[in-house]
Amino acid sequence: MFSRINSRIKPAGWRQPRTLLWATAGATAVGFLITLEIAARHYGLPGPITNQAKEVIFPPKSGFLLYASMALTMVVLTWRERFIAAGAAIGIDLVVFLVRWALGIRVTDGHPFGNGALWVILGCAVIAVTRRAGRERVLLLKGVGLGLLLVAGRKAGDIWLLITSRTRPTVLDQYAATADHALGNPSWLAGRIVRASGPIGSHVLDYVYIQLAVAAVVVAMYQLRHVAVERRFPRHHLVRTFLVIGLLGPAVYMIFPVVGPVFAYGTGGGHWAVADVWPHTPPPVHAPHPIPFDEITPRNCMPSLHTAWATTIFIHSRKGPRILRFAGTFWLIATLGATLGFGYHYGVDLVAGAVFALTVEAALRALERGWDRSGTQLVAHGATVFAALLASYRFLPLEMAHHPWVSGPLVVLAMASVVHGYVRTTTLWEATARVTGPRGAVPVTPEAVSP
Repeated sequence: MFSRINSRIKPAGWRQPRTLLWATAGATAVGFLITLEIAARHYGLPGPITNQAKEVIFPPKSGFLLYASMALTMVVLTWRERFIAAGAAIGIDLVVFLVRWALGIRVTDGHPFGNGALWVILGCAVIAVTRRAGRERVLLLKGVGLGLLLVAGRKAGDIWLLITSRTRPTVLDQYAATADHALGNPSWLAGRIVRASGPIGSHVLDYVYIQLAVAAVVVAMYQLRHVAVERRFPRHHLVRTFLVIGLLGPAVYMIFPVVGPVFAYGTGGGHWAVADVWPHTPPPVHAPHPIPFDEITPRNCMPSLHTAWATTIFIHSRKGPRILRFAGTFWLIATLGATLGFGYHYGVDLVAGAVFALTVEAALRALERGWDRSGTQLVAHGATVFAALLASYRFLPLEMAHHPWVSGPLVVLAMASVVHGYVRTTTLWEATARVTGPRGAVPVTPEAVSP
């Protein structure tokens, strides 16, 4: 009798703060999207909400992303429901394709598929509200929210990039390029290697770079594979970190606007470029200054969010099977090669991106397990190193370039200190969780505490 009473009382006390957390997160996400919608309208362009609504009928920008989002939603469904949902999505796409073909509509922008996946996600939301109740309704709505947040994050990111190009008329590429001498100008070296690899190497790296979100979904699907059986989500998973990085990262773009070497020092920038020297000749070392640039190119280099996302994919794949660990390692290395080899980033961007990712991941894990001294120290250390890196790139680039044998190792050691602190602290957390469990009783599964 007492066990049944306790089972009814404990979740009630636990559910209230969790409900408030989910409600707060949902309200914040909606408010953020509405704000971006208003900002986009101010510049005469549709915002993320409008663009997403259009994809119900019009060709989506990325059909692969919509199907990946549907896969995230389906983690809460049974296998029978998953087959029905996947069949419905494919059937709807076939009908839409035939209608466009019959009307002579050619898809020139975006993908000819993906509408069906979005319809299925929205259909799951309708079913949750009209046909489900209690915990089952909440679980299905969480799945729908997870899928929609992924696509909404992509749309919000596009608007963020637009805002950076319109509100930051000058860029700090000369500062980043000068500081990059401390690391040996890796973008120039990687650019020459990619060009020497020919079209095959370029196509492979380009696919890895573009489909980063799909790779994240593959890892997330492994972490969430037990949701349908256990009827609950794990305490922490990749999607949470992925979305928070996408939410916070663009704010740094506004502080340190950079367009990248292929635009500032290559053919991508046209007459706005300082010189056409990338990737063959590193720029000379001289006192940097802000340079004006167009209102189209995104100021999206500092930090490298592709590096940050690839780092989190690598971290979260460590608890998976060998093939997943191999894929996570490959995606990280290939992403670093693509960001540098295509001239999208400087080496200093990648260092900042890795530190940024580890700091966000540490903060989310500390928040989930309960803040303590070790978590606070780890996050504070990561945030301090990140701020110090940005400050040194901005105010000490000339000194870094003139003393590369000192500044270069210091930059790498600063990043390594964050990596070491993260590995040491999270390893201790996992060992403690396996011994005591979340409340001193039940051991935690690897998925529940995996980075």
